[in-house]
Amino acid sequence: MNASTRSRVLVAGMYGGAAIVLLGVLSTQTGFPYRWEWLFFGVAFGVFQSLAVEVNDRLRASPTVMIVMTAAVVFGRESAAIGVATIVLFGAITPLDVRERRWFQPVVNAGQFVLSAAVAGAVIAVALPSGELTSSDIGRVALGSAVGAVVYGAANLSLVTLAVRTVFHKRNLRPWARMRTLVPSMALMGLLGGLLGTTYLLVGPVTLPLLFTVFLVGHLAMRAVSQLRVAHESTLGGFIKALEAKDLYTKGHTERVAYFSQITAEEMGFRGDALDRVRIAALIHDIGKLAVPRTLIRKKGPLSEEEYALMQDHAHLVEDILHEVEFLVPMVEIASGHHSRFDGGGYGGTGHKRGEPPALESRILAVADAFDAMTSTRSYRLALTQEYAIAELRRSAGSQFDPDCVEAFVRALGATGERYGSPTLEDEDEARRRAEGAHVA
Repeated sequence: MNASTRSRVLVAGMYGGAAIVLLGVLSTQTGFPYRWEWLFFGVAFGVFQSLAVEVNDRLRASPTVMIVMTAAVVFGRESAAIGVATIVLFGAITPLDVRERRWFQPVVNAGQFVLSAAVAGAVIAVALPSGELTSSDIGRVALGSAVGAVVYGAANLSLVTLAVRTVFHKRNLRPWARMRTLVPSMALMGLLGGLLGTTYLLVGPVTLPLLFTVFLVGHLAMRAVSQLRVAHESTLGGFIKALEAKDLYTKGHTERVAYFSQITAEEMGFRGDALDRVRIAALIHDIGKLAVPRTLIRKKGPLSEEEYALMQDHAHLVEDILHEVEFLVPMVEIASGHHSRFDGGGYGGTGHKRGEPPALESRILAVADAFDAMTSTRSYRLALTQEYAIAELRRSAGSQFDPDCVEAFVRALGATGERYGSPTLEDEDEARRRAEGAHVA
């Protein structure tokens, strides 16, 4: 059994085992809701969970939290926790799981759904009346449902995060950004769930079409968020392909710089939106080269002063190219300062203030970009060793580079166990001579 399989078995065992124990405890402490509504909410949960959309890397979302909170209110105080902890099992297995004969995802999903729903059910139970619900209880129940939904979302996200980070390599996981925007939507869906549940109890089954309609509207809202994310990623992918088509030597450069920037930022405590800004800024940092002549980018020998000045333009041309792409505005300034020096020198666009160090994100990007430049083969120089590149970063720490960023990068790279660059070439002059010699040949 390899390490990946062992991790999957461990996580699946923990989640599945914890869910079974919790359901056993709840069955002895609370009453199961033997009602046809249990089947209705279970089927609704299963349907909308199967329609869940990806709102971030390996993170899927649906309006099922609204279904959980509606069901919790309908089941009542005594049965809320076990009722919602069992209807979520309808969504544990997706059509994709069946087609691909997957076992890990269904077991983990069942476990984290049960645990998250039971906690949320216990929260809403506190807000539910012990007797028959009346119109005077609506405000308290709706507020309790909003809190319960946020708790459900937090528990769900924490369990998914733990599973993903335990089983999948960090390199394959993009930052989970924009999570703060999901918290208000979770609370709103919980609030709506509480109102729908109280409406059902006060009016009766005639409100079932209303319930389903609101659930559907919630799904469409999540789908819109997912489509926006896809559009953003496609936009970035298009820019990268255009740049690589112009300069084959930079193929893979932007992705590697984004990866190096991400692991460094993580090492320095960046999370969520802040981490994603660093990643996206790295992906667009060389877009300005689209406006630089191809012959200059591909030149084998040293650049003249005039050519070097023209090449420097790419640091601020990124602003000219992307200034109207609204979602990239915060990242453009970071990207435009990636050639600014820690001591205030260097060059760039609005992200560069002469005599002042650039933003921390730009300093992280500068280290990542320099490391990849040294460990990659370019038109004018062959790749150098990883040891040489790290030594150069440390030699220029305090002047060109932020020392904290350099050491954070070295620690983060060391933790991955990965190696980049040439296995032996440690002389930059020799690397340049060999590149020019290969060109002449």
